[in-house]
Amino acid sequence: MSELRIYDTPPIAPLGLIPLDGATGLGEKVDAFLAMWRKERCDAGMSPFLEYQKDSYIIESQVPRFGSGEGKGVIKQSVRGDDIFLLVDVCNYSLTYSLFGKVNHMSPDDHFQNLKRLIAAIGGKARRVNVIMPFLYESRQHRRAARESLDCALALQELVEMGVENIITFDAHDPRVQNAIPLKGFETVSCTYQFMKYLLREEPDLQIDADHMMVISPDEGGMRRAVYFANLMGLDVGMFYKRRDYTRIENGRNPILAHEFLGADVSGKDVIIVDDMISSGESVLECARELKRRKARKVFMCASFGLFTNGLARFDEYYREGLMDRLVTTNLVYQTPELLSKPWYTSADMSKYIALLIDTINHDASINDLLNPNDRVNNLLTAYREKQKEKQENK
Repeated sequence: MSELRIYDTPPIAPLGLIPLDGATGLGEKVDAFLAMWRKERCDAGMSPFLEYQKDSYIIESQVPRFGSGEGKGVIKQSVRGDDIFLLVDVCNYSLTYSLFGKVNHMSPDDHFQNLKRLIAAIGGKARRVNVIMPFLYESRQHRRAARESLDCALALQELVEMGVENIITFDAHDPRVQNAIPLKGFETVSCTYQFMKYLLREEPDLQIDADHMMVISPDEGGMRRAVYFANLMGLDVGMFYKRRDYTRIENGRNPILAHEFLGADVSGKDVIIVDDMISSGESVLECARELKRRKARKVFMCASFGLFTNGLARFDEYYREGLMDRLVTTNLVYQTPELLSKPWYTSADMSKYIALLIDTINHDASINDLLNPNDRVNNLLTAYREKQKEKQENK
C-alpha cells in the first residue's frame, strides 16, 4: 500500500475530525497522518483546494456536565459545509464524571449519548456527518431471542435519523445488523492485515504453511472470520464449540461446561486463535489450554478488541505456564498502561488505516482496496519469506 494515495476526485467538502473524549489519543495519531499526506500533495502541486492543507483537522469540542450528571455537547468552531468525521470509543471506561458529588465511570451508554450530543451540536450545518465507531455500540445485542430489545439496530437507526450518512466500524460482531439501515453507508472493516503485520513483526521464525500452522475459531460464531483469515494465509482451519449448561444462568449467560474441538491434528503446529473480541478471556484461554494439551507448538491469539473485563491475572498465569505465547489486539479501544507493559501482549496500531479511510471517503473515492487486504497480505507474506530465506543463506 502506497504511503501517499493520489485521487482523481476533489474532496467533497473541507475535512473536520472530532475525536470524542476517550478517543483523543487515537484521533491525534489519525490527524497527524492526514496532515502529513495532504501537505505532501500540496507541496507537489496536486491539491490546490480551499482549506485542503492544515496543520490539524481536529475540531475542538467538549461535553461538559452538570452536577446532576446531565451533559451537553459543544462545538467550539464553525463546521458549516464541512465533511465531519466523529471518532468514538464506547469502551473507554477510564473516563469519569461527577454524579451528585460521586465519581462515576463512563459506560458505553454514556459515550453513545455524548456522540449524539455532538451530532446535535453540529445542528445539521455540516455538509456530511460520518461516524467512526470501532467497537460498534451494543453489537453483542444484535438479534432478538424471545422478548428482548434490539439495541444495536435501534442505535444505528437513531444515528441515521440524526443525519449521519456513513457509519464505519471494525469487525462487527454480526455484520447483518446493517440491515437496520439499508439506505445508508455502513462498513465493517477487517483487522486481518494488521494482525498478521504485527504478529510477523514479533515472531520472526514462523513457517507459514498448512504443515506448520493452523487457524482456530474459539466458537462456531467466529468460523467465517477464521476461514477468511486461513484462506488469506493458505492454512487449514479448526473450530471449538461450547458445550453449555442451559439449566442455569450465571453473569447473564449459560455457563460453559467444556470446549470441544473439531479439526485436524495440531501436534507440533503453531496455531492462531482468531476472535472479534476478548471480554473476560475465558473462552480463548480454555481453547489455548486444550490446544497445548493436544501438543500445539505455539499458541497465538488475535482479537480486534481487548476488553479484559476480568483483569489480566489469568493471562499472566497462562503465559507463565506456557499455555499461550502471544496476544495481539488493536488500539481501537482503551488499553491500560498495565496491559501495554505485558511481555505477552502486542498492540496493533490502527491509526494509519483509519486515516486512509477518512482521506479516501472525504475525496468521495472507492474504499474497496482498503476493505480487501488480499494484495497487502500477499506482499507481507512474500517479504516475510524472503527475509527468512536471507537468514538461512547467511547462516
